[in-house]
Amino acid sequence: MNKHTLFTFAGIAVLAGALGAYVGTRTKQDPVIASTAAPATQPAAGQATPVEALFAETMNNAAGAPQALSQWKGKPLVVNFWAPWCPPCVEEMPELAEVAREHSAKNINVIGIGIDSPSNIAQFATKFQITYPIYVAGISGTDLSRKFGNTAGGLPYTVLIGADGQVKKTYLGRIKFDELKADLAALKS
Repeated sequence: MNKHTLFTFAGIAVLAGALGAYVGTRTKQDPVIASTAAPATQPAAGQATPVEALFAETMNNAAGAPQALSQWKGKPLVVNFWAPWCPPCVEEMPELAEVAREHSAKNINVIGIGIDSPSNIAQFATKFQITYPIYVAGISGTDLSRKFGNTAGGLPYTVLIGADGQVKKTYLGRIKFDELKADLAALKS
């Protein structure tokens, strides 16, 4: 694949994500919540579940070092799909950092999966001092979020995974943090 084709696909992905983010910020409804019974979380026989696909990935962190996402296996996890050019994504990051800080003692982790170029994500993470782990997925992050039920490809898209490896909830659009905190509390009960 030549650079021109790659940049064309990247441009299309950016436009699609921006459109999804725009639509997500303009609706007056609550975030979309999918249950674990949603078809997107039930793969065909012989295919990996979305959580298995996530944990099979190795992605670079914001500093460029490869990291196996399997390190999060067996722990409650908040996975936030985001992009630096997505205003609602950026707006919710300080609150996600606070959730990560508050729940670290309970072994509940927050990670961000960035859908952009490595250089843009590294620059963003440095500038804004993101305190939870950020990984670079590039365009493939959109495909991964779709496996979790994000059929529109909109951002931000957040997935709550229990320690048992089951998807507990998904959220499309800016998170309502009172709801997320209640969902996290329910994981421990």
